[in-house]
Amino acid sequence: MPERLTEMLMDTWTPLIILWITVLPSIYMAPMNQSQVLPSGSSTGLKRLNEELRVLHRSKRGWVWNQMFVLEEFSGPEPILVGRLHTDLDPGSSKIKYILSGDGAGTIFVINDKTGDIHAMKRLDREEKAEYTLTAQAVDRDTNQPLEPPSEFIIKVQDINDNAPEFVEGPYHATVPEMSVVGTFVTKVTATDADDPVYGNSAKLVYSILEGQPYFSIEPHTAIIKTALPNMDREAKEEYFVVIQAKDMGGHMGGLSGTTTVTITLSDVNDNPPKFAQSLYHFSVMEDVALGEPIGRVKANDLDIGENAKSSYDIIEGDGMDIFEITTDAQTQDGIIRVRKPLDFETKKSYTLKVEAANIHLDPRFLSGGPFKDTATVKIVVEDADEPPVFSSPTYLLEVHENAALNSVLGQVTAHDPDVSSSPIRFSIDRHTDLERQFNINAEDGKITLATPLDRETSTWHNITIVATET
Repeated sequence: MPERLTEMLMDTWTPLIILWITVLPSIYMAPMNQSQVLPSGSSTGLKRLNEELRVLHRSKRGWVWNQMFVLEEFSGPEPILVGRLHTDLDPGSSKIKYILSGDGAGTIFVINDKTGDIHAMKRLDREEKAEYTLTAQAVDRDTNQPLEPPSEFIIKVQDINDNAPEFVEGPYHATVPEMSVVGTFVTKVTATDADDPVYGNSAKLVYSILEGQPYFSIEPHTAIIKTALPNMDREAKEEYFVVIQAKDMGGHMGGLSGTTTVTITLSDVNDNPPKFAQSLYHFSVMEDVALGEPIGRVKANDLDIGENAKSSYDIIEGDGMDIFEITTDAQTQDGIIRVRKPLDFETKKSYTLKVEAANIHLDPRFLSGGPFKDTATVKIVVEDADEPPVFSSPTYLLEVHENAALNSVLGQVTAHDPDVSSSPIRFSIDRHTDLERQFNINAEDGKITLATPLDRETSTWHNITIVATET
């Protein structure tokens, strides 16, 4: 047997020797004389020592049993000795027959019916089955009659560190607000180890960060992940990829380890004010634009997202505060400028407004970094529309004698062009209102003359429509 394996077995059985001495006073432990001192690497001596240490004796009041132990995952060229059954009734004359029954008897565990030696015939895995309950009995070999009542005992499979920690719930995803202070809780991860949590350190886990420093830290024993740097800015970096390791054996050298990943996303807080893309905007609008029509859009950008990026717009100064209004487009967060009252190019040709964009949802923690608003100047030019001529009066009333001479002047209409260009005006009669062509009009000066004789008894009133047209 290799020297290292001998040392491992010696280390393995040492706690069993102590257990039997302190718990079971009826267990016989042969004194070790000079000839029993094992030379290094002596497999024969180790086997003999194990045999002497595992002998279970019967007290005068019956069988006294304790747990036996067998090392898991142990395999060698020969079956491993688990322990020995013995009764005081056995004088060594082979009259006693030892019988074993229960979990794994005859398959996993085999007893030498003469010596009472119990051997494990197969490699055992504690994680599959941690202990076996068996029953021992001593009977007369010739008559097969019981010499003692049957007694139950347990063989425990002793753990070795053969299972690495596992993160069964990974990979993980977590969020933490940006700009959080150092030590802010992020999330908690959990690893499990199938090894024995009671015996040794095989399942004692220690957590550490393999990737993700210096931004985050993890508490070695609780696996709580916290922020390790202050003022992490989502607008600079939104997502972090963290690798967590769990190592057994208390984190010491030789322990087995497992890893998982945690994707940590910084959630947004309102730490950025809105900012207009430009300080001055120019728009033009026709003077005959319909009320409520949009004439232009302004935009204040915000590096934040969601509710933290929403802004409201207002006109806070200017000579057109009562002429124009600004509203917020809920989809694009643009400021839409609209006309509230009619425009007149001939009266006022331009307006200057000062508009403000302000965040709606403020975070008290960052007010000192404000103000969370911005302003821009908007210049609006009113353009002249080609307006039709305007009569000096909407209606004219002319009186004429029925015997008036032909081509006599009955009256005159006047009109002007309201546009700056002040184009010449030409007048005409809408002949749909003067089917008999009883009247004429001078196209240049608007004088109306009689074209045919009038008869009061035939028609007292004549309603005609005059048209004024720019030339």
